[in-house]
Amino acid sequence: MTRAHALEQAEQCFDSGAFRQVLARRVALPTESQNPERAGVLSTYLEQEMRPAFEAMGFACETLAHPKAHAPFLYAERIESPELPTVFGYGHGDVIRGLEPEWLPGLSPWTLAESQGRWYGRGIADNKGQHSINMEAMRIVLQQRGRLGFNAKYLIEMGEETGSPGLRELCAEHRERFAADVLIASDGPRLAPQRPTVFLGARGNLNFDLSIEARAGGHHSGNWGGLISNPGIQLAHAIASLVSPTGRILVPEWVPKELPAAVRRVLADCEVDGGADGPEIEPGWGEPGLSPAERVFGWCSFEVLAYKTGNPDTPVNAIPPRAWARCQLRFVVGVDPDDLLPALRRHLDRHGFPMVRIQPTRETLFHATRIDPDDPWVRWAVDSLRHTAGKPPAILPNLGGSLPNDIFTEVLGLRTVWIPHSYPGCSQHAPNEHLPPELLREALRLMTGIYWDMGAGGTPAGIVPPMR
Repeated sequence: MTRAHALEQAEQCFDSGAFRQVLARRVALPTESQNPERAGVLSTYLEQEMRPAFEAMGFACETLAHPKAHAPFLYAERIESPELPTVFGYGHGDVIRGLEPEWLPGLSPWTLAESQGRWYGRGIADNKGQHSINMEAMRIVLQQRGRLGFNAKYLIEMGEETGSPGLRELCAEHRERFAADVLIASDGPRLAPQRPTVFLGARGNLNFDLSIEARAGGHHSGNWGGLISNPGIQLAHAIASLVSPTGRILVPEWVPKELPAAVRRVLADCEVDGGADGPEIEPGWGEPGLSPAERVFGWCSFEVLAYKTGNPDTPVNAIPPRAWARCQLRFVVGVDPDDLLPALRRHLDRHGFPMVRIQPTRETLFHATRIDPDDPWVRWAVDSLRHTAGKPPAILPNLGGSLPNDIFTEVLGLRTVWIPHSYPGCSQHAPNEHLPPELLREALRLMTGIYWDMGAGGTPAGIVPPMR
């Protein structure tokens, strides 16, 4: 069998409807990790979908747990020879809440359906569709070659949408067992729907609350206006001291000293494209002097996610006693994560806002990660994708969003190459999550090519030692 024949089999798997049947079964399981009532469904996904699929490919499977985790993990392993390269794969089977009432008429989050040239269903983009593609591609290579030609280790978690509790500790506990040459996994969006993409890490993420508690209750604005402070006004000015009117971050410790030359080079041909449903990019927003790709993949961004003072639903003529804002900082390599909140405290005090309270939220702090775009594993993956697609893939130094990638780089010491099978306008985490079927079809071909090439020899394994 040849590489070309394996790619033909990938096309046939998709065109025959076989892949759609697999994905439809998985979408039908409402694996909402944020909903305590779905705890049993999380285990069902691992035991009825993941385990049988891996065991059919000759993987040995084990359900793992950790006291900090709210759901189990499935670890699958196929070792063909200690002399062969070892690939670590990752995916998550949990999804964000379904939000059933908000979907378009005739659509349901738990039914894979086609409408207007798109496939709809919760998890099709994040992340059931993505790891299902990778697993099917691996199955096709195994079927065609009779062996993978490499060792494969795979971890499926069911708590990513709640911050991956216990994942770091589980990986630390099984560090030697999970050892591999490289992580190849799929999550997040492509740069644009039609362009294959690799990204090499993720921006870090820190959510925190800013609040002012001025007094016990509200006071009549006619009697007390001009005599007592308004927390809503004070907090607005405090936030304005953090970011300019055009979105430029004004806290020096929250941005890197420079944009590395290698990052600037790989982003030079990257054009951000959210597709037909994506918002229009505003050229005057964010860090001046950077391209849109550099602003979202190479720099940091600060956002106010929610703001409240007084009673927004029924305003009254009273000075509110308190104000609150939920804020978020996404940051890149070169920013010290341990100094983010201390720097914020220093900045607010320096600008006359000692009354503002800073409180981290319960969301996990994701550290920023990025491997060298010139790493041999990156070049190898890019060559494989180019060979299959017939066009150069985009290389992103890191995802604009956040993933638990720091666990794989820092705890397991892996180089990380992510090959996403989604696009920015897919509506993940929102109603009507969807993907174009042509993107899924191409992704199945791309991953079949990746796994075929992994087993054909010529990888950097043995030449480039794992990161330790």
